[in-house]
Amino acid sequence: MSMLTVFKLSTMNAERYRKAIEGLAAAGQGKPKGRIFHVACEQDDGSVIVTDIWESPELLEEFGKTLVPVLTQAGVTPVQPEVYPVIGIVKGQ
Repeated sequence: MSMLTVFKLSTMNAERYRKAIEGLAAAGQGKPKGRIFHVACEQDDGSVIVTDIWESPELLEEFGKTLVPVLTQAGVTPVQPEVYPVIGIVKGQ
């Protein structure tokens, strides 16, 4: 079952997000298996919220093996995501 993850990353800002994305690409995980959709948003305080839709918890867990060290190297404290089952996706034009 697909799931939505919401990562509220108080120690991540736009620059650290960019570093993390570059680190994931360098590790061959820029487009990880099982991630359907990815959105990052900057909040008023400069911190970042990342939301993803994943095909399964197992694929997210596998990606986490690369993600956590990359986040740490970028100066971001990893957090446990909020996780919600996806019951529908409506794509735009």
